[in-house]
Amino acid sequence: MGENSTPEPDNQAGSNGRPLAERVATRLFYPTTRPRDKALRDAVAGRVVLVTGASHGIGKAAAKKLAAGGATVLLVARTLDDLQQVAAEIREEGGTAHVYQADLTEMDAVDELGRDLLAEHGHIDVVINNAGKSIRRPIDESYDRFHDFTRTIDINYLGPVRLLLALLPSMRERREGHIVNISTWGIRMPPAPRWAAYGASKAAFDIWLRTVATEIAVDNVTTTSIYMPLVHTRMSAPTDFSGVPGLTADEAADLVCHAVVSRPPEISPWWTGPVQAWSDLRRGAAQRFMERGFRR
Repeated sequence: MGENSTPEPDNQAGSNGRPLAERVATRLFYPTTRPRDKALRDAVAGRVVLVTGASHGIGKAAAKKLAAGGATVLLVARTLDDLQQVAAEIREEGGTAHVYQADLTEMDAVDELGRDLLAEHGHIDVVINNAGKSIRRPIDESYDRFHDFTRTIDINYLGPVRLLLALLPSMRERREGHIVNISTWGIRMPPAPRWAAYGASKAAFDIWLRTVATEIAVDNVTTTSIYMPLVHTRMSAPTDFSGVPGLTADEAADLVCHAVVSRPPEISPWWTGPVQAWSDLRRGAAQRFMERGFRR
């Protein structure tokens, strides 16, 4: 996390701009695993890795780490200038990157993207499904905003489904491939107020991918669902999470690299399993807890 070598008093900002207490809480509740450089090289050197949402945040940080390990990274996002900047940074460090401008909410464009990727690179070894949109808005402010639900479902669910429908046949034919989905720890928790659009769209793709995983395992195509905690990026910036423990984009990218190297079925904060079990067993109590929190 880039801590200074000398101790710091509580509440004093460290070298990464976060107070010591917040960094300690982050390490306690959201411990991360970073693979050794050799392990990462062994896993990705010479491999073709697709990263969506690669222009900023987790996607950008993960793409740079994977490229440093020797992967050929395919960068996908809507904004061409930002993608080209990421690619330039990767190339300056000796890596290989290719840029693909695409809006994953446009299904015809996604279909075309899948065809172009296979035509130009022959195959995709790893897909990092990172592109997404977050909306936090109470339902009484959403009655005339149906587009909030369509745009989150398009980017968080339908877009990645359409892309994988184009890429999966090649992976299965080659009997090799890995899909990493950047999900959210929120879908393992009781439904939280104001997150209806985001939570529903992320849950939809989570169920889709885990269902598909049961069918493609026979062809040695594996999946990892990362139930990512709060990450302080521009996507989370519209909500005031100041002082709330969370990962940096670089720390989140370490989890992505761990997923690529070790290929576990899921990565999740250690405490989400017990909380999910409690909320499933005591659904009424969990809902009442959330209702009380919203009234406050």
